[in-house]
Amino acid sequence: MELTRRHALAGAVGIAAAPLLPAVPAGAAAPVADKQAPSFYRYKVGDILVTVVSDGKNVFKLEDSFIPNAKREDVSAALEKAYMPPGMMTIYFAPLVLNTGGKVVVIDTGNGPVAKSSSKGTSGLLADNMAAAGFDPKTVDTVVISHFHTDHVNGLLTADGTPAFPNAEVLVPATEWKFWMDDGEMSRAPAGRMQGLFKNNRNVFEAGLKKKVTPYEWGKEIVPGLTAVETIGHTPGHTSYVLASGSGKVFIQSDVTNNPNPFATHPGWHAFFDQDGDVAEKTRRRIYDMVVAERLRVQGFHYPFPGLGHVEKDGDGYRVIPAPWNPVI
Repeated sequence: MELTRRHALAGAVGIAAAPLLPAVPAGAAAPVADKQAPSFYRYKVGDILVTVVSDGKNVFKLEDSFIPNAKREDVSAALEKAYMPPGMMTIYFAPLVLNTGGKVVVIDTGNGPVAKSSSKGTSGLLADNMAAAGFDPKTVDTVVISHFHTDHVNGLLTADGTPAFPNAEVLVPATEWKFWMDDGEMSRAPAGRMQGLFKNNRNVFEAGLKKKVTPYEWGKEIVPGLTAVETIGHTPGHTSYVLASGSGKVFIQSDVTNNPNPFATHPGWHAFFDQDGDVAEKTRRRIYDMVVAERLRVQGFHYPFPGLGHVEKDGDGYRVIPAPWNPVI
């Protein structure tokens, strides 16, 4: 219907008169929430259901030693460009739960309940968010570990030091297991962080887990649909995965990069927790060139939640394009 001048004028009069109408009392105010909703996100790769389960995040002050081969002002500028607070770094943690071939499989276990207590609930949230997503740890068949850093293995234990997944076989990279369980390597470890990692790994795997551990090799399908891929440098046995089912495929990159801002945008920057920074950089470029060429989706353990996206080349670096949130599975 054509809007006539008379109709338009009548509408204008109605709008002008609206403030003179009696106010309708508002309903009761909504309660103020004091915590976030449980954090998990589901999507499918072929017939395999993937649940990304947040273990939280860690925010800390940026030190010169964090990226030893870059200037602090350059790092701060890169973070500010990504709308992150300059001088501060945020690291996210996102283990996975797979429903594959009738089995429940957990990939990496987060920081664990001790971290939940010490961080006042900002990390170590895997158990809580798994429960919210409907998973019982007793029904987990297999736990797959990508490498032996604390934010990946400490969730293997409960707060009282017992196995968090009591009925699960624990699959670990053979090269990683050999390195961290070697007494000679432990005796040569530099004081500080490396000695602490050796001690932590011995404590975790000697707490009733050794009989459950099965080493796996790269290039093998270790559970249905999940193939282990060598991505060394971050640690000697660092492992990523290709998850494939039907026509679906996603590359689970573990710690090929940490937060993509700044480590995908600046792949030449070496984080202090990369055990061999030069090798880690070569791996990062090799893997990202591959996923760009094959247009693979990438699931990142340290990407902002839920950590799924695509990678594209951007100058000398890469840009991660987050996958849009899908309200259906």
